[in-house]
Amino acid sequence: MLTHIKQPIQTIHIVEDGHVTSPKGFTAGGVHTGLRKSALDFGWIHSEIPATAAGVYTLNSFQAAPLKLTKQHVDKAQKIQTIVVNSGNANSCTGEDGLLKAQATAELVAYEKGIDEHLVAIASTGIIGVPLPFEPIKKGIQYLNDPLCQKVTNFERAILTTDIETKHIAIELEIDGKMITIGGAAKGSGMIHPNMATMLGFITTDAVVDSESLEYALKSTTNQTFNMITVDGDSSTNDMVLALANGTQGNSVLTKSHPQWTKFMAGFQYVCKILAKSIARDGEGATKLIEVEVLGAETLEAARAIAKTVISSNLVKTAMYGSDANWGRIISAIGYSNQKIEPACVKILIGDTAVVEKGIGIPFDEEAVMLTLIKDEVKLSIDLQQGVQTATAWGCDLTYDYIRINSSYRT
Repeated sequence: MLTHIKQPIQTIHIVEDGHVTSPKGFTAGGVHTGLRKSALDFGWIHSEIPATAAGVYTLNSFQAAPLKLTKQHVDKAQKIQTIVVNSGNANSCTGEDGLLKAQATAELVAYEKGIDEHLVAIASTGIIGVPLPFEPIKKGIQYLNDPLCQKVTNFERAILTTDIETKHIAIELEIDGKMITIGGAAKGSGMIHPNMATMLGFITTDAVVDSESLEYALKSTTNQTFNMITVDGDSSTNDMVLALANGTQGNSVLTKSHPQWTKFMAGFQYVCKILAKSIARDGEGATKLIEVEVLGAETLEAARAIAKTVISSNLVKTAMYGSDANWGRIISAIGYSNQKIEPACVKILIGDTAVVEKGIGIPFDEEAVMLTLIKDEVKLSIDLQQGVQTATAWGCDLTYDYIRINSSYRT
C-alpha cells in the first residue's frame, strides 16, 4: 500500500487498513485450487444484497470470455451480487470452450450462493491462450460459503499474478448524515498501459447510488486514474474495473444532481487514484514511481496525451532507472505526442529543479537533481504555457528485472 500520498480533502477519512469489505454488507475470501503451484488463485467478493453495478473494460480487440460474460450480466440489469476471480489462467483466446467454461462458472456460483445467474461477475488473469482447467474452478466455488475462507486478505492475494504487493484502500465520508464507506482492491504489475491494461479493479460502497450516476462516476474517474498509468505499453485482453454500490447505509439516492455528489465523487476518485498509483509503483521490476504532470495545455485531451506519451517512453523510463537527468528524452516525447505545442514556451522541471526554459536547456544543479532522481518517487513537471488544462500520469522505471520476469513468464 502507498502511505505517503497527499491526504484528501478534510471531509474524507482514510480507514486504517481499509479493504473492499470495509463498506457494510460485503464479504470476500480466497483459496488455493491448483491453478497456480502454491499461491492462492481463486477469490470472491459477495454483497449481502444485489448491488448496483457499473463496469469499464479493456479496449483490446481480443476480449476474454469472462469479460464478455460479465459485461452481458452488468448490462442486463446493472446489478451484481457476487464476483469471482481466478489467477493463473486468463481464459482468453480460448474460443467456444472458454465461453462455455465462463458460463458454467456463473451457473455454479449462482447455485452455490442461491442467487440469479445474471448477478454473477467473473474475472480472470494469467496466461493467455491456454484452455482453462475447470476442476480447480469447481473446487474454488465449493468454498464460497465456507466461514473459514472468508478473509479479505486472501482475496487480495488470490487475484495477483506477478504483483509483489496487494493493493487495497477504504475511505469514509458523511452523506445525508450517514457514514458512507468506499473500498477498493486491485491487481496489476505488467502489461499496463492507458485505456485499461492488465489490471483488475474492484470498488465497493455501501452508499445508495443511482445506476446511471455510478456508471458516470466510474467512467469519468477511470479516465483520470486507471487510464493514466503505464508500466510497459502493453494492453491485455482481460482488464476491467467493477464498481458495486449495495446501498446498505440507506442515504438518499446519490445522483449527479444530489447536493453532496461532488463530495462522493471526491472520495470515489481518491480511492481509484490510490489504487492506480499502487499499480504503477508495483510495476514488474520497478524501483521507483514516476509522476508526470502536464500544466498549461490548451485542452484536457492534449494534457492527457502528452502526459501519457512521456510516461510511456522507454527512454524516459530507463533514464529514470539510471537516475540520469536526460531531459532531452522528455522533450523528445513531448514533441512526438502529436499534440499542438509551442516549443519556445515549454518549461520542464525534474522535482523542483528547472532544466528547460522556453524550450531550451538551462544550467542546473546536477547534484540536486541526482538527489531527486535516486528517490523512490520522482516527479516530472511540464508546463506548456499555452492554456489552463492539466493532467497527471503515473508509471515506473524500466529495469533489468522487467526483462528477467517477462522472458520466463510461462515457465
